[in-house]
Amino acid sequence: MTQLEKNLGYTFQNPALLRRALTHPSMGKKDNQRLEFLGDAVLQYLMSDKLYREYPEDREGGLTHLRALMVCEAALSQVARNLAVGEALIMDRGEEQTGGREKPSVLCDAMEAILAAIYLDGGMEAARGVMERCWPSPAEVQRPTQDSKGALQELLQRGGGDPPEYRITGQSGPAHDPRFQATVYRAGKAIATGEGHTKKQAEQEAAVKALEILSH
Repeated sequence: MTQLEKNLGYTFQNPALLRRALTHPSMGKKDNQRLEFLGDAVLQYLMSDKLYREYPEDREGGLTHLRALMVCEAALSQVARNLAVGEALIMDRGEEQTGGREKPSVLCDAMEAILAAIYLDGGMEAARGVMERCWPSPAEVQRPTQDSKGALQELLQRGGGDPPEYRITGQSGPAHDPRFQATVYRAGKAIATGEGHTKKQAEQEAAVKALEILSH
C-alpha cells in the first residue's frame, strides 16, 4: 500500500481506509462497496466542477457527455492501471485466479472506493488533488467503442428521461458479408443512424453519432 500511496501522491492519516478501499467483495462483509458508493458521488461532483470551469463555452449536453466519458468504467480502469491498483487489491484466490486484478469492473470499483477513502481521510480538496494529478484529459481517455451505448443511455436518462431505443432500419450486401443500418431513437424521434457488419456494430456506431450530435 505504501507504493500505491506514492503513486497517488497522497499519504493516509488512517491507513485502514485505504485497506478497506482495496478489499474486494470476495473477502466478505468488510469490503469496499460502501466506499465505492460514496466515491461515485465524490467523483461526479469533482468532475462536474472541473469541467464547468475548464469548458466555459460548452452547454449542458456537452458537459454531460464529457463527464460521462471521464467517469466511465474505461476511464476509471485506465487510471487504476496507471496507478498499479490491481497489484494492491485484496481478494480471495478464486477471484485472483480468474483475472480479478485486471478486470475493468473491479478496477473501476476500487478506484471509486479509493477516492472516497481519500475524501474521508483528508477532505474534498485532497480528493480533488488526486483527481487532478491522476485523471487523463478527455482526449487521453482510451474509451472502447462498446461503452458508447452506455454513455448515451446515461446521458438520455439523466433526470428521469427515456432510455434510447435501437432499431435495425436497413440491410445490404451479400449474405456472407451483410451490412446493417441501425437508428437510435429518443421518445420515438430518430437521433442518429449508424452502419456496421453486425447489428451490434451498427447500433454502436449510431450511439457514437448520437453522442456527437447531442454534445453540440
